Amino acid sequence: MELVCPAGSLPALRSAVDAGADCVYAGFRDATNARHFAGLNFDAISLRKGIRYAHDRKRKVFLALNTYPGPTGWDKWRETVDRAADCGVDAVIMADMALMQYAAKTYPKMRLHLSVQASASNCEAINFYHTHFGISRVILPRVLSVEQVGRLAQHISIEVEVFGFGSLCVMAEGRCALSSYVTGEGPNNNGVCSPASAVQWLSLPGGVESRLNGVLVDRYADDEKASYPTLCKGRFDVEGECYYAIEEPASLNALVLLPALMKSGVSAIKIEGRQRSPAYVSLVTRVWREAIDACRRHPDSYEVNPAWMTDLGKVAEGLQHTLGAYHRAWK
Repeated sequence: MELVCPAGSLPALRSAVDAGADCVYAGFRDATNARHFAGLNFDAISLRKGIRYAHDRKRKVFLALNTYPGPTGWDKWRETVDRAADCGVDAVIMADMALMQYAAKTYPKMRLHLSVQASASNCEAINFYHTHFGISRVILPRVLSVEQVGRLAQHISIEVEVFGFGSLCVMAEGRCALSSYVTGEGPNNNGVCSPASAVQWLSLPGGVESRLNGVLVDRYADDEKASYPTLCKGRFDVEGECYYAIEEPASLNALVLLPALMKSGVSAIKIEGRQRSPAYVSLVTRVWREAIDACRRHPDSYEVNPAWMTDLGKVAEGLQHTLGAYHRAWK
């Protein structure tokens, strides 16, 4: 089971490699990747440096080319495929079928991974991508239980990658329209759920208020931890009650499920967080490296080390953990 870790910068890439990542995923400094924040990501020169650093240590680098080109964006997205091939990345993570077709025809030896942004969550869809575009790995959306992941893995002939830790998307990724409803910029085309230019923080007596393009997302008291404003994780008034009606700001943490994921045939665990700091990358990578190694050595007696949970709790969104869709009590 590979450990696939995020890198929003060259220092973060080095931190991931040094802390034990088998693979690191990164993006170019433009809207072709789904973490298009100001000050993040790579140009061709820094990506080559990162690839050299990783390859010297027998690690891999994947490129996230996982947003969808609009009517006037084709040339830019196609040229990014060319840049990725020229830099020598080990795989390209893609969601758009036209780009997959271009990559498969132009660079037949390029390894392609199906992005979570494609929202492929059944074996027929995944096998379609494999048959027509040669996809060798699928990154599953965060909407499946462990049992569903296992059944799916039995009916496809490619590798399965799942998320293990990080910010939890509650949508069918690739199909979310919440941010575009408020900001006019779709996260699957412009590379960010809540563009920084639309984020507003207002100080109030006794707290702070967060807004997105003028739309109220949440209010926090002075003693509450404020989360980056995204609509799906805001509090709403519903029938007289104010609460997180869609999803709480909490980090997915599947450490306890490692034996079940290994048994189900999962090939790789992915850590979310290209927008996070090198310190975050280093800490989370170290914990998951220790956990995966421990589970591999003794799968039947594996237990989560409390120190791991304490460390991850320090960097979890909202300082909270959840198993998300992996564990549904009613099943």
